[in-house]
Amino acid sequence: MPERLMIGTRIRERRVLIGIRQSELAKQAGISPSYLNLIEHNRRRIGGKTLLKLAQALEVEPSVLSEGAEATLISALREAAGEPGTDSPELSRIEAFVGRFPGWAGLLTDLYRRTQGLERTVETLTDRLAHDPFLADSLHEVISSVTAIRSTSSILVETEALEPEWQARFHRNINEDSARLTEGAQALVKYLEGAPNRDAEVQSPQDEMHAYLAARGYHFEELERDIAGPREVTRLLAGEAGQAMSSPAQSLTREVLLRYLEDAQALPFGQFLARVRTIGLQPDRLAEATGAEMVQVFRRLATLPEAEVGPVGLVICDASGTLVFRKPIDGFDMPRLAGACALWPLYQVMAQPQVPLRARVRQVGRGGEVVGALAVAGLAAPAAFDRPALMQAHMLLLPDPGGAAEEVRPLGVSCRICPVKNCVARREPSIIAEGF
Repeated sequence: MPERLMIGTRIRERRVLIGIRQSELAKQAGISPSYLNLIEHNRRRIGGKTLLKLAQALEVEPSVLSEGAEATLISALREAAGEPGTDSPELSRIEAFVGRFPGWAGLLTDLYRRTQGLERTVETLTDRLAHDPFLADSLHEVISSVTAIRSTSSILVETEALEPEWQARFHRNINEDSARLTEGAQALVKYLEGAPNRDAEVQSPQDEMHAYLAARGYHFEELERDIAGPREVTRLLAGEAGQAMSSPAQSLTREVLLRYLEDAQALPFGQFLARVRTIGLQPDRLAEATGAEMVQVFRRLATLPEAEVGPVGLVICDASGTLVFRKPIDGFDMPRLAGACALWPLYQVMAQPQVPLRARVRQVGRGGEVVGALAVAGLAAPAAFDRPALMQAHMLLLPDPGGAAEEVRPLGVSCRICPVKNCVARREPSIIAEGF
């Protein structure tokens, strides 16, 4: 029987294994029991959405149902074999290895996944240690207190004839600096004991801003209405989620939401979505059809609901290269605090404003997915006699449809956690390629 017709058999075997009734599984998948029965007997094709719902209900990866366990193991081993720095294994014999030793193949796959998780933890810890503003301030406070105590102690030891009034003042200074040192050390220990993962409590105002936007899916229906204005932005920030942010974070969020409002007024939701459905995710053609600037189309696409257009990522940097806006997409990691990889198309377009660039990219290090990157730089603020023009670069990230003949460009996340050796764009050693 052809492989594609074995999906039903795998669904039935998995259902029986975990003890779910056919009617119960059909209800969870949103289909009728009779239709599920035909699927399980390989008499009906299964759509992508139905397969995803069945896989979720059966607690397995969709590829296990669509391709089988062997195909999943083979795919994972090929991914592991493609990691930078690994000796070239016998790729032509992977199928034979999985067929003869499925247990060992599964063990290697599990170890590879665990290694990926550990690398992500190392990346997060390194990012925090090297660039975390709270950590830097805490360490500076501790060092300043220690220096002050040592300086005062030296004066007391080296000065033999010290007036009682000055001696009392120095003792008071030591006591105050000691208390400040204790508070700083306790705050530092408490912070370092926090969970070292990507979901740890945000610290910087920009992190707070992005957490607020992500919680809303980067889409605000309140700002899409025809009558929406700056008052709606004020109301949003006056809500519970807005009030939970610090004042600097509220200021950053206000700027983002006001720009969102301008984009929504220039490209109304209903009309713009209709053009996207007709033209597709092609920013150049959308800009031509709407008369809007390319960067505005980029931002508007990133605010459309994912249910309507699928996953769309966006990253924006200013002329210094600092990432000022990040909307992530699966398969493309973005540094939270450190500087990004200089090979990103985002930075390439800064040299040629208004000239768009398209590239297929893949982040090295953990078998990253191929992603379509579309970048363009535009004017953020015009020049004046007392200031230069301010530029910003935008990079839109879309899932790669596959089948394109264009070569995939390898790039990293950030130098500190990039495994590529002898990279011409490297600005600091990598803890992965060269160790701590």
